[in-house]
Amino acid sequence: MPRQVDYDSRRRQIVAAAFALISERGLEGVTMRDVAARAGVSVGAVQRCFPGKEEMMVSVVEDMNERVSARVQGRIAGSADPDAAATMLEHTLAGIMPHDEPTSAETRVWLAFAAHAAVTPALAAVQRKQYEGLVELIALLLRTAQASGEIRSDADADQEAGALIALTDGLSMQILMGRHTPASALETLNHRLAALRAAT
Repeated sequence: MPRQVDYDSRRRQIVAAAFALISERGLEGVTMRDVAARAGVSVGAVQRCFPGKEEMMVSVVEDMNERVSARVQGRIAGSADPDAAATMLEHTLAGIMPHDEPTSAETRVWLAFAAHAAVTPALAAVQRKQYEGLVELIALLLRTAQASGEIRSDADADQEAGALIALTDGLSMQILMGRHTPASALETLNHRLAALRAAT
């Protein structure tokens, strides 16, 4: 059992090092040797945890998405009305966008992976699965909000879910480029959500 715990800890250490390097250099500028040096372990230790760079990158994506999910859940729990579907919808979408250096690092890594997924089938499959899950979640929240009268009943939940995710993706990229600030991007998102709200 101690050996297994040590192995899991080592994997987390390596994934954290890979994440930091990708955020700084992009995906193409990171090698297994670079990751080993940043993690303070041997190349052999990295290879025992991950047979190749592709497997390591998949773990980085999965770990990052777990962190984003945990942060979103924390935002919802700390809100004034955590049980409202509209609250969950707003905080889920806002939580995807960067607002400080740690979340900007996540967005830089996400963009690096998005570009690499176009030529890496295994990585593309992981990202497609994550997007599919996110679309399903946003559509579910929209339908729940419609049932409670928070969102217009004539809105197409599936279509709006895809559009909202595309909007947050675009806003995230524009925050990094400096076209939007986190505050102005959130204002744009809230403007779109306001257009979906049911008249009271």
